[in-house]
Amino acid sequence: MNSTAFHRPRTQTALPASQRGIALVMVLWMSVLLAVLVASFSIAARTETLMARNMLDTITARYAAEAGLHYAVFQLRMPDPNQRWVGDGRSYEFDFEGTQVNVEVIDESGKIDVNAADQLALVTLFTGAGRAPDEAETLAARVIDWRDPDDLLTEPGGAEKDDYESAGLSYGCRDQPFQTVDEIQQVLGMDYDTYLAIEPLITIYSGRTEPNWAFAPREVLLALVPGDPAAIDSFIEQRETLPPGTPLVLPDGRPALAQGGGLTYTVRSVATLPSGATATLEATVRLGTGSIAARPFRIVRWRDAQSS
Repeated sequence: MNSTAFHRPRTQTALPASQRGIALVMVLWMSVLLAVLVASFSIAARTETLMARNMLDTITARYAAEAGLHYAVFQLRMPDPNQRWVGDGRSYEFDFEGTQVNVEVIDESGKIDVNAADQLALVTLFTGAGRAPDEAETLAARVIDWRDPDDLLTEPGGAEKDDYESAGLSYGCRDQPFQTVDEIQQVLGMDYDTYLAIEPLITIYSGRTEPNWAFAPREVLLALVPGDPAAIDSFIEQRETLPPGTPLVLPDGRPALAQGGGLTYTVRSVATLPSGATATLEATVRLGTGSIAARPFRIVRWRDAQSS
């Protein structure tokens, strides 16, 4: 008779309570770690998506603003004066593929030409910028000395080469017309605050002894035309609402005939996307006198765009 072998069943030894607690804590920590990693990846992916979206919006707004510049040039070259945009600072708006574009155009002939303005206009300009009357007279004389072709003092308080050397400057009086608007900062006695105040009002492109009042922006009118701001605003309102070529009168009684616009304009274009992203650019352009296909315009001054 064969004997049957009986085997004792295997039994699992239970872990002590302390070890079971450690294992549970490790599992919990691993779960927390995995959750943190997943959340980190999710946040990183969302951040990159937002950054990419913001970059796309910024680029889209920038090119829409540039489209505003080119469209402004197209409108300024319209042969019909009743359809042509007016360069007196008024606002023009249009939609460009879902982006709202706001464009302002200023004819440079409506500004104060620092190469042609007389001393009285320059004194008035600097006084309006906050300089004391005696300082304004001195600064005006130095501007004239800078642009005239000789090395003789124009007025008491003017400055020539020796005065710049005495002030410790490494350059002297140019004795030539200003080549850029920014160059006026080099005139002896000109400070940055004064420059910031006058920069939107001055030009080197008109060649006129006084601004073309039919296109002068509000700030130029306030600086040079006697009268309260309400009268200036009333004049601007008439200028914008009356048909082109209508005779206008300044608040001080002088006629404000258009006398033909110039060929150089400052264009400020602001593009705003539905998302709220914006881009701003400002360029001074000179229109071509040949055919549109040849060269419709060239940029003579560019200011860095601002985006948000």
